[in-house]
Order: sequence, then structure tokens, then C-alpha cells
Amino acid sequence: MILINRFKIQLKAVFILGILFLNSLLITAQKTNERPNLIVIMTDDMGWADVGFNGCKDIPTPNIDKIAKQGIRFNEGYVSFPVCGPSRAGFLTGRYQDRFGFTTNPSIDPKNPIAGLPLEEETMAQVLHKADYKSAIIGKWHMGTNPVFHPLERGFDYFYGFLSGGHNYFPENLIYNDLSEVDSKWGWYRTKLKENNNTVSTKKYLTDELSDAAVRFIDQKAKNKEHFMLYLAYNAPHTPMQATEEYLSRFPSIKDKKRKTYAAMVSAVDDGVGRVLNQLTTAGIEENTLIVFLSDNGGAHNNASDNGPHRGLKGDLFEGGIRVPFAMKWKGTLPEGITYEKAVSSLDIMATIVSQNNIQINKKRPLDGVDLIPYLTGKNTGAPHDYLFWRKWEQNAMAIRSGDYKLVSNGNRTKMKPQLYNITTKEAESKNIASKEVNKVKKLEKKWVEWNSELKDRIFPTLGGDQWWKATD
Repeated sequence: MILINRFKIQLKAVFILGILFLNSLLITAQKTNERPNLIVIMTDDMGWADVGFNGCKDIPTPNIDKIAKQGIRFNEGYVSFPVCGPSRAGFLTGRYQDRFGFTTNPSIDPKNPIAGLPLEEETMAQVLHKADYKSAIIGKWHMGTNPVFHPLERGFDYFYGFLSGGHNYFPENLIYNDLSEVDSKWGWYRTKLKENNNTVSTKKYLTDELSDAAVRFIDQKAKNKEHFMLYLAYNAPHTPMQATEEYLSRFPSIKDKKRKTYAAMVSAVDDGVGRVLNQLTTAGIEENTLIVFLSDNGGAHNNASDNGPHRGLKGDLFEGGIRVPFAMKWKGTLPEGITYEKAVSSLDIMATIVSQNNIQINKKRPLDGVDLIPYLTGKNTGAPHDYLFWRKWEQNAMAIRSGDYKLVSNGNRTKMKPQLYNITTKEAESKNIASKEVNKVKKLEKKWVEWNSELKDRIFPTLGGDQWWKATD
């Protein structure tokens, strides 16, 4: 009898342990499958080699590097255009921006109702509203300055920053209340910041102001237990080259003045990234937040950036213009400390977050990106993209990437014969192999022409070609 009772007790204990184990598995599965918050941290004109995770030695970026070390480093991370505005339009819609005529930076004219992201295109914020996300953009907008393009009209619940494509960093230099007061070229760099529709006076260095706003937003959403998307759009290290003594003093060994200022600007961003990551930990939502870090294009000729081994700069369709520092972290879902070697695109960010929420996309405007999660977790061992495309409509320039090969004409393709490169070799874009791979050139050219036939010409006045500030009523 005693033996029978002992057996019953042991059996009951095993049963209870089994239930607890199953419950723990269920909880883990629920955590893994829970819809993640999304934070996209985008820098401006940052060089590929200007982060620690890509080998930078003179500018420590320990906080930015955490995203790569605790997640995925993309060795071949691309943006869809080598200049700010179109690149951001592609990211925000998950579609090649030339599909809707956003071929270059638009005019900053606040009276122009066409110069911006077309209203029929859905932004990431508009799409995520369908899944009850609260969205914020903090920093640089650059998607149009007319009221119809305002972030609050394009799905965002909160805006803190500036509408134009560049800005002055020191608060004492912000002399215009809004764009209506601008009376000279680049005067829009000196407008005061906006919080939603209100003008705000600031006291801090711009990068610090944006970091403060990001931390406040995360704290508020975490307390309210709301799903959120944060697009933290730093304008650093875009010109003008400006930094405070606090950040400059960190780099006594850098003698080149411009590089030193650039380093200080990047260091300020890194501090902000650290504060964002700490806030997620403090709020207890780190495991339910997908974090992406990237630049909007490659390093520019005028800001002392370093694109490392890659040929070209901002504005080029060579690797230096479109291949950017790129990392992604989702604690508990993505593996840690992995370098992913296959080509990915900024267009994939939209597709990835859409997939986690099972959101239906308008069939008339399908996404060009793909959900990266199956590839990064090893469920899908193939390449995310068979082809990646680029076009510079104004210059009639082109590029297409397929597997290890890239066909590119960085100038007028009717006058400049496209060159073919094997991107994965040491020679990369220094050894043109087009004459040896004639059939491959023809195949890639044909594929690019097919893609190009689906695109639109530019639909608005350009930033450089318009002089709206001279107009008088």
C-alpha cells in the first residue's frame, strides 16, 4: 500500500512538472510570436566603415555595435538610392521609390502640393495603424513640406523634428519660426524644430534633442503598454559639420579638423543609441522590440566619412553610395553575433514588420522588400533577393545586383557602357569583367530594362532646380 501511494505521488509530481514545462513552452512561444515594437535608427550620410562593427578604429561606437553584437550584422546591406530623400521614400513605403516618381530630392517649397511622397502611397506608419501601432518620427522628414505631406497626415501619431532635408545643429542658429520666413537658399537649415504642428524653442545640441525625444516616446508608450513604431531619423553626420566641445574633446588624437568633427557627431549619435537601448531595458520591452540601425546612403564627399574598401560616395551607384552600415536586433528571436553575408535591402524593413503582423498590403502597390526573419533564423537558407535594382532617372544611370554580380553604369547608360563586377572578390568594383561575361551582361541588362519599364519619371520640382524662396506674393 505504501509503495502504491509513493508511486501515485511520484506520478502526480511528474504530471505537474509536465504541465509546468508545457506552460513554459507556451509562454516562450507567445513571447516569440508576439508582435514586436519596431525602432529604426537611421543616420545621414554615414560611411560604411564608420562603425565599430565594420572595423572603424578611430571612432568608438559601442552602443551602435551592441545592435550588431546582440543581433545580426549585414555585410551586404543596401539602400534603394544613393541620396537622402529617395532612399527614405523607399524605406518608408517598402517600394522602389521610382515606382511613384520620387527620383531625387524634392523642392522644399511649402506651397507645392506635389513635391513629396505621393498621397496614394502608404507609409510604414499608415500600414502599422492597421495593427494598432502608435508611430513616431523624430528628426528628419524630407518627404515634402506642404501640409498635405506632414507626418501627422501620413500616419504618424507624433512628430518632433524638421520637415526639410538638412539642419543646423546649434539652437542659437535657429532663427526662423517656419519655412514661410525663409528668404535664401539653405535657409531651411535654420528653422526652429516642430513638435507635431507647434514650433518649439530648444536649448540643446540637435542630436541630443532628438535622443531626448526618442527616450520620452519609448517611456510613454511602454507605460501605456502600447505597440509602437519609432523612426529615429538623425541628420548627423550630414553637413554642416558642427559638434559641441563635449563631443569634440573625446577625440584629441584626430588631427584632421573635419574628421574630428565628424567623429564627434557620430559619437553623439552613439550616445543617443545607448540611451534608447537602455530605455528599452528599463521598460522591460527589449525582447519585444525589433531594432534596426542603418544609414540612408553612403558617406559623402564633404563630411570626412569613410566608405572603407568600397568604391564611390553618396550619389554614386557604386558600392560606396548604396552599401551602408546595417544591423538588426530582436532579442530572443534572432541569433546573436551573426554576420549575414547575402544581400539585403532597406526595403525589407517594411516587409519584415508587415509579416510579423499579418497585415494585408494593397495588391495594386505590392512591396518590393521581403520578410527577413526566416532568412536570419535559418528557416530559409536561400537568398532574400534574386535581384536588386537601382536607377538615377536624371542621369540615366543604372545598376542591378544578382548573386555575386553587379552590372552598373554610374553615368548615362546610353553613352557609358555598363561594367560588370564580381562584388565578392578582392577586386570588387575595380576589375570590369564585362568582356569575359557577355551573356551575363545581356541577361542583367534585359532584366533591368524590364524593371525600368514599370517605373515613373520625376513628378516634382527638384531641390537644386527650384528657387521658391525668391518668389513674392
